[in-house]
Amino acid sequence: MSLLTDKKILLGITGSIAAYKVADWVRALRREGCQITVVMTEAACRFISPLTMAALSGNPVHTTMFGAEAPETIPHITLAREHDLLVIAPASAQTIARLAHGLADNLLATVALASSGPVLVCPAMNSVMFQHPATQANLATIRSYGYTVVEPDSGKMACDEEGPGRLTDWETVRQAILTFFAPQTLADEHVLITAGPTREPFDPVRFLSNPSTGKMGYALAATAKQRGATVTLISGPTALPVPPGVRRIQVTTAAEMREEVMHCLAAATIVLKAAAVSDYRFSETEPHKVKKGQGNLSLALAANPDILKELGDLKKESPQFPFLIGFAAESRDHLGEGARKLKEKNLDLIVVNDIGGTETGFAADTNRVTLLDRNGVQEDLPLLSKEETAHRIWDAVARLR
Repeated sequence: MSLLTDKKILLGITGSIAAYKVADWVRALRREGCQITVVMTEAACRFISPLTMAALSGNPVHTTMFGAEAPETIPHITLAREHDLLVIAPASAQTIARLAHGLADNLLATVALASSGPVLVCPAMNSVMFQHPATQANLATIRSYGYTVVEPDSGKMACDEEGPGRLTDWETVRQAILTFFAPQTLADEHVLITAGPTREPFDPVRFLSNPSTGKMGYALAATAKQRGATVTLISGPTALPVPPGVRRIQVTTAAEMREEVMHCLAAATIVLKAAAVSDYRFSETEPHKVKKGQGNLSLALAANPDILKELGDLKKESPQFPFLIGFAAESRDHLGEGARKLKEKNLDLIVVNDIGGTETGFAADTNRVTLLDRNGVQEDLPLLSKEETAHRIWDAVARLR
């Protein structure tokens, strides 16, 4: 179940060419179980039809202050009261000015003024307009009111100018929305996470690695940020985008990952090792591509440092050491191997998962894990999305902290 299931979101659309983009946002929110109601300004109706938004949201669209239907409900008050979150996207310069000065001259501005809940504002406008001192002052003012502003992206505009002002992408907004509903169990924590595979080079074109995609580690980073943490993500090679608000450090080899972990350790309060680190590297690396030859080729391997065990050993020496979480990706004797690693590596919590299952292995979007903690408690989680699995892991951390 998503954090967004059954949440009531009021979407305010204003007069911007970017209005067409939020149609897909409505569909995405409904797929996650949200109830969406749309309020549109008069200018917004010139860019996208209220009929379109009604069909996508499954609810009537509100466009005027004094609607003919059910005037006794006092729409601007009812709408403000009955929703968990107000999202204004795209937010034009005019609407941002209305919000800053507390105007109540259209339905959306009045709803915002009457709302006591959280408000998320996503600006979209010409880059010169966005950078104008008046707009920047208005944005600073609404931030002082407690509104959350999602900065626009930079790029080419419909007017052919380039610069900041493009409506940001859906994933950034989704993460911002999830932050409103996620329990803030990691506020004031600095979480250090490793994710993805490592690659150990043999020659300039070949390397030793594994099928890890980093999906679980990146989900843990994104959800930790949603829960209020400062997050540093040390990542091996992966095609995944950086979760919004997360600092990512790119590495390739196990040695590079160890170096960065040790460098970042002092600032961390929680360390979670989700990376699939290569246990071995080649004893020698060839400077040039090895050509095909006759017969077999024997390659000598050397053991890589066990980063998690090294951290566990350091933890024995310091009572102030960060809370330490490991992963055990196993193909057999899952619980036995997990319990052994929990003890041998001096962990507070270990996440055990089956890499052999089609729904739980590398590159899958779902996972089914067992949590073993330092107190001997075992928690078997059902098959969940990796995002939901990540939240359940952070729930366990909250109980143990």
